[in-house]
Amino acid sequence: MSDGHEHNGHENVPSRQRRRFPGISSRAYEHPADRSALVALRKLTGFDTVFKALSGLLPERSLRLLFLSDSVRVSEQQFTQLNDMLRDACYILDLEKVPPMYVNQDPVPNAMCIGLDEPIIVVTTGLVELLDEEEMRAVIGHEVGHALSGHSVYRTILLFLTSLAVRVAWIPLGNLAIMAIVTALREWFRKSELSADRAGLLVGQDLQASMRGLMKLAGGHHLHEMNVDAFLKQAEEYEAGGDLRDSVLKILNVLPRSHPFTTVRAAELKKWAETRDYQRIMDGHYPRRSEDKDTSVTDSFRESASHYASHVKSSKDPLMKLVTDIAGGAGDLGGRVRRGFGGFTSAPSNDEPRRDGEDEGEGDTGPKA
Repeated sequence: MSDGHEHNGHENVPSRQRRRFPGISSRAYEHPADRSALVALRKLTGFDTVFKALSGLLPERSLRLLFLSDSVRVSEQQFTQLNDMLRDACYILDLEKVPPMYVNQDPVPNAMCIGLDEPIIVVTTGLVELLDEEEMRAVIGHEVGHALSGHSVYRTILLFLTSLAVRVAWIPLGNLAIMAIVTALREWFRKSELSADRAGLLVGQDLQASMRGLMKLAGGHHLHEMNVDAFLKQAEEYEAGGDLRDSVLKILNVLPRSHPFTTVRAAELKKWAETRDYQRIMDGHYPRRSEDKDTSVTDSFRESASHYASHVKSSKDPLMKLVTDIAGGAGDLGGRVRRGFGGFTSAPSNDEPRRDGEDEGEGDTGPKA
């Protein structure tokens, strides 16, 4: 537990008792899609060499100098409470080297973990002013989770490629190629945010604080005007509402984003907090970093595929329902197509008029949806 004793230089940590996780592997909290992608990348021969070569092209040194010169570095002399939270988060997740953290003047609430050789954490003044202590603790744990997972490397690549795409936008083919990579990285990064939210919960060990923080990111500091349960119901409405057109719009809306929608993040985190996997971690049963080298890429992909299959099967989204129906051989899909997109949200009426010449049961080889 976080008991205030010195460990890896993290002395004088906050006094509230929380469980710590010696030697914990990031695999313990990583989202299946995030984990399988990372395991595959880490297993690639020469992967580290390629990224070190890229580091000469990336403006990492410039970023570090920029934050050093134009932001406030968190330390025992500056933002001491944030400094305690940072060291406490590293202590709980057993991250040996505490990453430098900066507070940047920006009214937009935000935080990020970037860097190729060594991660650095940046939080904005808008975020510091928005969140209370326990909510902020979850955010810092979120960023430390990024650092432990190695996400900062890919985040830096994403920032660089996004900037590059803007510069070469006038070159049609060049821009298309870069944007294809950026789109793929964004899809991975959205999943990595779900992983980091879990890390934030492991650090803060206060689900309500994590929920409040996400709710404030969506609706501002008027906490007395908001309700966590109602906020989570929004996520259910978002997933289940509308027809196939709305499903397509959801995809289009999320493509340019680096983060999942806030209600979705809250629902995903609450769902994970109720699983046996989370409870096992809290009980001290979790993968260790010492076992990472023996991780199987095949097993990780199989787990990821199983997760997606389960997600599609249980999803209330109209598009996901359609996928399930197709996989299950539902016989009224043709009728649904004829009736238009709106037909994907409800089963056809029994007294719907049949086409001329269509016998009872014709074209109806499966159960009604």
